[in-house]
Amino acid sequence: MTVNGEFIELSSPIDLKTFLESQGYNINRIAVEINYEIIPKSTYQNVILSEKDVLEIVSFMGGG
Repeated sequence: MTVNGEFIELSSPIDLKTFLESQGYNINRIAVEINYEIIPKSTYQNVILSEKDVLEIVSFMGGG
């Protein structure tokens, strides 16, 4: 699987929410695109990742 341009090997099937949490992402402060489709936060736990997936994860930053 490719995440933000880097290859990550999946050892077993995993849902998107669990994967993001295991990688240290704050789910409330990111947006996720899988294979060029934006994934709604409400479905993260229902999306099962595969080796062929391409993820782009964007973090929101505050400031002024």
